[in-house]
Amino acid sequence: MPEESRYKVLSYCSAALVLAMVAASAPAIAQFPPAPDDQPAAKGKRAAASSINGNWSGQLTQVGSQTPYKFELAISAKGAETKYPDLDCSGKLTRVGSSQSYVFYAEAITKGQADKGGRCPDGTITVVRQGDDLALGWFGSVQGTTVVAYGTLKKK
Repeated sequence: MPEESRYKVLSYCSAALVLAMVAASAPAIAQFPPAPDDQPAAKGKRAAASSINGNWSGQLTQVGSQTPYKFELAISAKGAETKYPDLDCSGKLTRVGSSQSYVFYAEAITKGQADKGGRCPDGTITVVRQGDDLALGWFGSVQGTTVVAYGTLKKK
């Protein structure tokens, strides 16, 4: 098998493994309803303990890399933003959907874009509440190569 094909197969398998790990590590009690802007007003308020809103920080590990990097996530009813202090990048998240447990975002890098000489590509982010923490999976493509990163964030 050619080296490039072997790398692509490994990348896809790694992506599937990371997503399976995130799904398996989220306890059933970590489920939460959609964000306030997705709920009809008649449904009432959700418990604060299950909200993903707030300022979160931690480290992300990129599959295939030994060195994690700092990551910050700010989520509010008005939107969500990302910061990668070690990479000098930041981005804006657009919520594209949710399930009973997960929230899915598309990320557009606004500072440090890879296609403009920076280090960060656009991608997708999936988050799930995990007790007091937030489990996060990132998926994207850089020059035709699949990139996957994951981490656990703590509320600031």
